[in-house]
Amino acid sequence: MDNDMEEEEGGVDCYADDERKKKATGRRAAPAGTSSPCCMVEKCGTDLTDARRYHRRHKVCETHSKAPVVIVAGLRQRFCQQCSRFHELYEFDETKRSCRRRLAGHNERRRKSTAETTGEGSSCRGDAPSLLSSLGSSSLLSF
Repeated sequence: MDNDMEEEEGGVDCYADDERKKKATGRRAAPAGTSSPCCMVEKCGTDLTDARRYHRRHKVCETHSKAPVVIVAGLRQRFCQQCSRFHELYEFDETKRSCRRRLAGHNERRRKSTAETTGEGSSCRGDAPSLLSSLGSSSLLSF
């Protein structure tokens, strides 16, 4: 191809690929002999050439990215909003659009940030039962 551009005085130009990546900011045309991007859902085939970049990258049309059930590779699946991939239905809770694994991570991060924002208020509540048990029940009843 462009071997003349990649070689300088007998050596390989290591920066040629980096420069190409920097220059490739616009939409690229599909190489000769390849088809335009289309939705990977069976019997769909929607042309994604004019679709949003996200849908072209993940090869799913907008309709099927939000559909509760689709057939991909002969399996009933759903598109996960967190993973940007299709998973089998058993990996989702009910009608959720994110798989259990990613939701668990999301919920864990939410719990951590909630605990940090409440600060000392949450630690005081946690210490109350231990304070009462250290006093003993008899000291609480005497007046």
